[in-house]
This record gives sequence, structure tokens and C-alpha cells, in this order.
Amino acid sequence: MRIAVITESFLPRVNGVTNSVCRVLEQFAARGHEALVIAAKPGPERYAGHEVVSVGGFALPGYRSFVVGMPMARLVGKLREFQPDVVYLASPFSLGSAGATAARKLGIPCVAVFQTDIAGFVKRYGLRGTDKVIWSWLRRIHSQADLTLVPSTATLKALDEHGIPRLALWRRGVDAERFHPRYRDEMLRHEVAPDRETVVGYVGRLAPEKRVELLANLSGLPGVRLLVVGDGPAEGKLREALPTATFTGFLDGHELSRAYASLDVFIHTGADETFCQSVQEAMASGVPVVAPAAGGPLDLVTPGRTGVLYDPDSVSELRAAVMRLAANHELRTEYGANARAEVESRTWDTVGDQLMAHLNSAVSGRGRVAAAAEAGMITTTVEANAAAGKAATGKAGKDSASPAGLETAA
Repeated sequence: MRIAVITESFLPRVNGVTNSVCRVLEQFAARGHEALVIAAKPGPERYAGHEVVSVGGFALPGYRSFVVGMPMARLVGKLREFQPDVVYLASPFSLGSAGATAARKLGIPCVAVFQTDIAGFVKRYGLRGTDKVIWSWLRRIHSQADLTLVPSTATLKALDEHGIPRLALWRRGVDAERFHPRYRDEMLRHEVAPDRETVVGYVGRLAPEKRVELLANLSGLPGVRLLVVGDGPAEGKLREALPTATFTGFLDGHELSRAYASLDVFIHTGADETFCQSVQEAMASGVPVVAPAAGGPLDLVTPGRTGVLYDPDSVSELRAAVMRLAANHELRTEYGANARAEVESRTWDTVGDQLMAHLNSAVSGRGRVAAAAEAGMITTTVEANAAAGKAATGKAGKDSASPAGLETAA
């Protein structure tokens, strides 16, 4: 299969979209497929054996490391030259919008992946009252796709409510060998907690949309030391608010694996996560999780088994959840072992099989029921929404009468 991958974010910028695209490209290569990657510059010439075409881009105000690709005039020509069987849009917004239009113009099947809550992202940066405009734009983009893949039931519910059609659930994989309890490092733990305190850690971007300022509410908890992994525009203020915390900056490779596994408790603060890969990586590392009861973590964390969910607007619940796990070593051990067991089978190979079933469905033009049956269990849009906590509506019932809306169980 020939697959054109149009992504809003790619190397050298490292974030959730980039990481997901890299794993997907590796899956394509392992299966013998050829991809063409179109992304904002700068970027590598190739990745996993696939050609990368770099286009112009612009950085978002206040967040210079977040670059959005600019639609290029030769996009239609580039796609016509490559002759893809399908176009894969990774978190489309600007460049992805042009990609959707080009695919439609050329009659090429198109699969979009919804990964970033743009409306929530913008709101965290102080631009209130933009929801209607943003959702209208996203609806325009995704309505041109044959299928939109979403990473969690909460996201599926939100997109359905905003009128985005043809939705399917496609979660993310995790490398359970790279993220493993074996990387727990007592030397690192001693550096962070010299008096053997409980090590509570955050891993991710230090930015407003992640609400990292909430970590300041954990300062001074008895017997707790904070480890903060990552960088971003909020780092300076967070360092001032947490003078006793250990900040590592951005980590990757073995150093990141070591940091995860050396935690006693992993904490996440963002309330706009469509999936939250860092939660899954912490679980693979055998670490219990404290996360907001919102978005992606609702699917990933099982309260009373792998971690604790707190009301995203309650600082007291956040503190209570951390204190509960910090004070109980046996509970942390139990939750951590359960967390590891729960994600071990969520490999990228398994997720890659599910993605290929979706792409094959778009390429072949068969009913999505047949493609989803090949990937595993299927449900209608009505059932998927019910699983997300939404009662079936007349609109959903109408959608489910055709092969337009399916969930493929991950």
C-alpha cells in the first residue's frame, strides 16, 4: 500500500502527535508499505525508510516549539505524483485541512486521526469564545474524511456531539519493553529523595494546557518529593513555585525509561487529553497513576485497581489522592503490578493491525462492518456512545443505520 501521511507535527519537535506518527511509520515499514510524509520544516529527509517532504510553517504565539504546517501550493501535484492508495491525516488543522481538500479533489480515500483537543488547547492560552469557530473548522476538515479515528470514548462522545461523522475508536500502543519496572534506579531515587521519601512524578510538556501549575498544590506534602520531567513555556514559573522539586528537563530514550520506573506515583494534571500516552507509559513502568477524571484517562485508569481519578477541578481531591498512595506502600505495589498487567498486551503491533484494517476499509470501499469484523469486535455508533456514557439519540440512530459509524475495540 502507498500511504501519504500529512501531519501537523513531526521531528525534530517531540510531542504526542510526533510520537504517534513515528510509531505508525515504523508499522508501515515493518509491513512493507511505502509512505510519503508531508510536515512542517525543519525535518529529516527520511524516517523509517519513508521520504519526508518539509513545507513552511509558523509557530503559535506564546509557544514557539509548537509549529503548524502551512498549506503548500504544490500539495495536489505532490499527491498526484506519489499516487497514494490512501491519505492519512495526523491531527489535521492547517496543513491537514489542505490535505483533506486535496485528497477529495483527487478522489483518494482519506482517514483522519483526531488527536489534539485544539479547542481546549486554545482556551488554556486565554483565547475564550473561540469554541464555535474552531469546532466549525474541525467539522469542515473531518467531514471530508472517509473515517475519523479517535483515541478514547470521551473523545468519541465529544466529536459526535459536535456533528463530526463517521467515527471509529482507535487507541494507541505502548512499548512495554522500553517502559518497564526493570529500569527502576535507586541512585536516581536517592538524588530526588535522599531521606527515602515517596517520589511523585510528572512527565510531559510544561505548558498551560497541561495545567502544570496544579503541581504547586503538592508542595510541602509530608514524606513526598516531586520529580518533574519535561520542558515548555511554563517551566520558569513552575520552578519558582516548586523550589524543592527536581527538574530534569526533556528526557528521551533510556533516561526517560529510568525516570518513569523510578517513580512511586505518577501524576497527570491535564484535563483536555484525548488519550494521554504518558499515563500508559507510567502504567507499563509498573507505576500507579493519579489523573483527572476527564478525557483519555477515563479509559486508561481503573480506580481502585491501577490508580486514582480525581475531579479535575478539585485541588483537595488531587492532594488526597496523592497522599493516599504516598502513605501506603502495599497499595502502590498492588496498583503498580495491576497497571503493568493491564497494558502489556497493548503493543504497537496490535494497534498497527487495527489501523491497517481501517485503511484497507477506506481503500477497498467495502462497508466498514466487514473491515471492523476483520480487526475484532464491532459496535454501532449508538453502542459506542452509550459506552461513553451518552444515551442513544435519534441522530446517532440515523448514523448507525448505514455502515458510516463503527467502533473497533482496541
